[in-house]
Amino acid sequence: MTPDVPERAPRVLIADDQTLIRTGFRLILTARGIEVAGEAADGAEAVAAVRELRPDVVLMDIRMPVMDGLEATRHILAEAPGCRVLMLTTFDLDRYVYTALSIGASGFLLKDVTPEHLAAAVRLVGSGDALLAPQITRRLVERYAAEAERTTPAVPAGLTALTPREREVLTLMGRGLSNGELATELTLSEATVKSHVARVFAKLGLRDRAQAVVLAYETGLVRPGEQPRRDAVREPRSRT
Repeated sequence: MTPDVPERAPRVLIADDQTLIRTGFRLILTARGIEVAGEAADGAEAVAAVRELRPDVVLMDIRMPVMDGLEATRHILAEAPGCRVLMLTTFDLDRYVYTALSIGASGFLLKDVTPEHLAAAVRLVGSGDALLAPQITRRLVERYAAEAERTTPAVPAGLTALTPREREVLTLMGRGLSNGELATELTLSEATVKSHVARVFAKLGLRDRAQAVVLAYETGLVRPGEQPRRDAVREPRSRT
């Protein structure tokens, strides 16, 4: 029997204007086998570092001098669409975090995150998943989605191109169902669900579930206060 090949740990760039934060995160990640490719003290440095170092994941502070984390994230995702960005914040219901998820960030972390959660989160988004802490993310999106709905078109052009099944899949993703839960709910195979999810992402230009959740609320497919079937989208688990 062929032995399992260990999954490659993602290469990480740490962007934060506080030296102690960068140093602490570097020590935590390297101690857990995750390579820190570089550091940046502001958004402009982060954009330049991504061009040079091509990391898999960027830990991005929101409030930085020269260029803030939101503008840096826009530049990075436009130039390196395969890169994943995790926002760093001190406040879990931060309006800027909501904006970051809307423009393509794959999740967010509080700066007082535990070492185990930090490493697990980096590995999770490095594998292509979105990091959505269920209760916090739902409260965050519910707080700001109604305001965003008033200032943006109610129905993006791509949403009208979804089939009824694809719209149903998007709605259930917005409510927090995983692919396995979608398969059970819709009585489909998980492979079929994955195909539906991929088509939804392609038609709407979404990077991952983080953007799908935001869009589901902004377009009214999911209403604030609606309870998901399970109070989880996907949480990072420490890997042994």
